[in-house]
Amino acid sequence: MAEIERIVILTGAGISAESGIDTFRSAGGLWEQHRIEDVATPEGFARNPDLVLNFYDMRRAALADAEPNAAHMALGRLEREFAGELLLVTQNVDDLHERGGSGRVLHMHGELKSALCSACETRAPWLGTLIDRPACPVCQAPSLRPDVVWFGEMPYQMGRIYQALEACDLFVSIGTSGAVYPAAGFVQEARSHGARTLELNLEHSEGSRMFHETRLGLASRLVPEWVDEVLAG
Repeated sequence: MAEIERIVILTGAGISAESGIDTFRSAGGLWEQHRIEDVATPEGFARNPDLVLNFYDMRRAALADAEPNAAHMALGRLEREFAGELLLVTQNVDDLHERGGSGRVLHMHGELKSALCSACETRAPWLGTLIDRPACPVCQAPSLRPDVVWFGEMPYQMGRIYQALEACDLFVSIGTSGAVYPAAGFVQEARSHGARTLELNLEHSEGSRMFHETRLGLASRLVPEWVDEVLAG
């Protein structure tokens, strides 16, 4: 892979599932106990803010019991040792990539450990709860909400993402369902500009046919193997 100089990686819930983070479809998980419309949309927040705030407080608290797995650690190693350009775009709102050693992470769907003020639009690091309506650290309004992009809202830094997709030599999708746009369209965007495309997933995604290659298995096995290939040149 000596010809590869610019890599864009997209990660989804599948890379964190082995660390105990619930996915949308995990049996018995937090998502199964609530309708997406109730806890992951602006309308749901308007109807029942206590339900939504408590839901994300629970998810934030659960991060304390989660640890980065071999896939996160391998991507951290790739960032340290790869000589070219690398952008890691994640749909996940956990901090396992950072704890796994990755510093160039773009959270397109926001972060659990951040709060957004509905009044002044300030984003601030947040480790506590939101259910008790704490004051915004800037405007003091009791209007903090999770800094998470809900369905119907625009993901963060899309301009930067598309710029990277246009320029990359290799696009790699890890642990994504291929069902949620705009991320599901990234493979087509990268491929249309001449990039090679690779999918690493537990099972075929809805967009598997768009990839040049798909490898199936646990992320904790597939990702370290792929990183070894890249770094071996």
